[in-house]
Amino acid sequence: MFEQTFKNFQICFRALNERNTFSSGDPITGQISFELTKETKITVITVKLTGKANVHWSTGGGRSGRRHYSARLDFFDFKGVIMQENTATGRTTKLQPGTHVYPFSCQLPQGDFPSSFQGIHGRILYSLTVSISRPWHMSKDFVTELNFVNHIDTNQPVLWAPLSGSNQMTLCCLWCASRPITMTVSVEKKAFVPGETVKIICEFSNSSTHTATPKVRLQQKQVYYTHSKVSKRMLVKHLASLTGEPISAQTSDVHTEIMLTIPSSASLTISNCSILVIEYFIEVSLCGFAFPDLTVLVPIILCDSPVLSQPPPYL
Repeated sequence: MFEQTFKNFQICFRALNERNTFSSGDPITGQISFELTKETKITVITVKLTGKANVHWSTGGGRSGRRHYSARLDFFDFKGVIMQENTATGRTTKLQPGTHVYPFSCQLPQGDFPSSFQGIHGRILYSLTVSISRPWHMSKDFVTELNFVNHIDTNQPVLWAPLSGSNQMTLCCLWCASRPITMTVSVEKKAFVPGETVKIICEFSNSSTHTATPKVRLQQKQVYYTHSKVSKRMLVKHLASLTGEPISAQTSDVHTEIMLTIPSSASLTISNCSILVIEYFIEVSLCGFAFPDLTVLVPIILCDSPVLSQPPPYL
């Protein structure tokens, strides 16, 4: 019956930036519009802002039974009134057929809230809900998700300082041991934005008798927790990959630079939520036929603002 009376319901709000994202403390202003096919009584129209996180996964099965794990966090839940009945007379508002437009405004609360995220075993969701209540009818909700971004201070030295990692292995054949196969991996800074290209600087020494091939991947690690971190579920995804030029056998001090572009759709790093954590690593592996992969992991952060690879001039 609602759809027969209300037509073309829309929620529009003013974008604060070209990415249409919101952050802690941001104002949200906009309007709702709808068409009525007949005279309709309205008790109240409300707008609600909510922020929450939830996780869920299952393990086991068969005779042992299936175990379920879940947790939920509520960051905030605020409600405001767009239109309501005349409180002085107690009379319900009657709206005539035609188009109706109502402005609204609200504000996201101040706080250290994690960025929006949608994953296999959980999500972090921010939403704006408009509810229309009529006498003797169930209220009708219209929900719009908000793309929430947690801003970090990009002037922290740890974010624009270079990072590096190294690893090595020695191959053994009976009583003989080869010279070590070594690898050092460096990046110019720790923090990047989605869509940015990372320059990965590699130094290789391949003392084996076989050619080895460097492979680079962007690794996303999702960790879901129950409350108090009693149980957890971890998922690793590879979002981008490249293969470098082969490293010949019995060569040393080979310098290679590999450019890896972070997908623009990659979620931001999440470290401020107790039940859902998102981390990123640059994974560089040296792969050879005669030896196991030699791997280095370099942790990076994905944030919403570009970070310089050197200190700002005023620091």
